[in-house]
Amino acid sequence: MPHRLRLLLENVRIEQAIFTLPFAYLGMVLAGRGLPTPGQVMWITLAMVGARTFAMNLNRIIDLDLDRRNPRARGRPLPSRRLGLNEVWAYSALSAALLFFAAWQLNPLCVALFPVAMAVFTAYSYVKRFSWLTHAVLGLALGGSPVGGWIAVTGELSWPAVLLGLTVMTWATGFDILYACGDAEQDRALGVKTVPSTFGVGTALMASALVHCGTVALLAACGVVLDLGWPYWLAVVFVAALLAYEHRIVTPRDLSRLNTAFFTLNGAISVAVFVFAFAGLYL
Repeated sequence: MPHRLRLLLENVRIEQAIFTLPFAYLGMVLAGRGLPTPGQVMWITLAMVGARTFAMNLNRIIDLDLDRRNPRARGRPLPSRRLGLNEVWAYSALSAALLFFAAWQLNPLCVALFPVAMAVFTAYSYVKRFSWLTHAVLGLALGGSPVGGWIAVTGELSWPAVLLGLTVMTWATGFDILYACGDAEQDRALGVKTVPSTFGVGTALMASALVHCGTVALLAACGVVLDLGWPYWLAVVFVAALLAYEHRIVTPRDLSRLNTAFFTLNGAISVAVFVFAFAGLYL
């Protein structure tokens, strides 16, 4: 069982949960203007686990034909047959059931939006086959994390939640464009549509930087609309600096630090925004 669990966690890239979970908690604490109830924290956490596990497993299933032809991806648990296809389908079904049950424990709007979440998760794996807008679909999926946290606490969708969602959406869209630069040639050969494979790495890097400028502007707008204290504005400055550094270390001629830009810096961004925003509620 520990071996199978390790394979499952590897299949869903559990370390990348750092990109979404802090923002779900951000929506949660901002909606409640502080600490929500322990029950809300538990069910929101389980909903996020279910949502992300379902989305990643489904992506692995749908992309199986591409992963088997991609040298970088064929070593993953499913293409390498360390996990069976029926097994991953079972994990996906259980994860979807967990998400639905957690939504049911929270409020009726969470239940009503369950099909919407399923549609977005499913669409991501197919859009890349015909449109370079695939990055925006991933951004939409990740942007739902603070919106979901907000709705779980309040039971309603409001403009501050939408603003938070747009902030995360642009951030995720930008870093996904950036990360896809490393696979531009392979994606082009496989027929996968991304901004780098369609327009070239140089154009993709400029597009990612422009999208991230929008992220900083939206992050500042969130601070104004939600009337957050001065610690939050430290986060805005910190995020702007990290994003600027991220785009400085990745160039069309040097993609060697792409993983640092993608994993390390963006992980720091998600944690920093949550921590400083939480502090901003009290100061």
